[in-house]
Amino acid sequence: DGEVHINELKNGNVEVFWNPTSEVRRQRLKRHIVLFEEQTDFESERLWQHVTSAINKGDQHKATQEKFVLEEEQRNAARERRENGTEWKPLLFRHDATTNEWRYKYEDLRPWDPLNDIAQFEKNGILQTMERRLSTRMSNHKTTCINNQITRHKRSAKDCRRRKTSDQPSNHSQNTESSCSTPESVQELSDDDGKYLGFESLCAQCGKEMNHLKEIHSAVLSLQRAQQDIHR
Repeated sequence: DGEVHINELKNGNVEVFWNPTSEVRRQRLKRHIVLFEEQTDFESERLWQHVTSAINKGDQHKATQEKFVLEEEQRNAARERRENGTEWKPLLFRHDATTNEWRYKYEDLRPWDPLNDIAQFEKNGILQTMERRLSTRMSNHKTTCINNQITRHKRSAKDCRRRKTSDQPSNHSQNTESSCSTPESVQELSDDDGKYLGFESLCAQCGKEMNHLKEIHSAVLSLQRAQQDIHR
């Protein structure tokens, strides 16, 4: 966080190599840290806590001792695995035989999309990206709701036909015939047809989420306009 200088020993000139100005600080990504008590034994902050503490206190001798203890434990564990014939299987990394390097299993090399990507975070060691693509999920949910309604109407129509073709219809089946006005063919229903038949209104969650989506979309457009103004 401080300035870094290059000192030229021959002539005594000092040059600023790095200066974390307020502009640089504003561009920083927010850092999220897993709470210490929630970390596992092999996470860096917990594993190296005694080394870090000694460094912060300026005790280089203690830091070296603690580092040696950690490394010796790792050597002993590796020795035991070799003797037992146990293969070490990393949880979050895989070995690339082509480059002979270890690669993170969940690496995301996709360019950051400021209009769609909200935040990137790590959960249980797995890197994930929160996205704004709610409209696709909403569309899928709406389609699922309509399909469910169509299936129910098909089943109802089939029951009606079964009751109509009964050899000895009862009073109950005769009464229900009058209510069986559902079209037998509903395979080619469009979204507008679904709305006409009341499919969309039957799902309260759809309505709430559509309203919520409209509010989010409006807010995003406002942010985009502000971004454009800033760029100009």
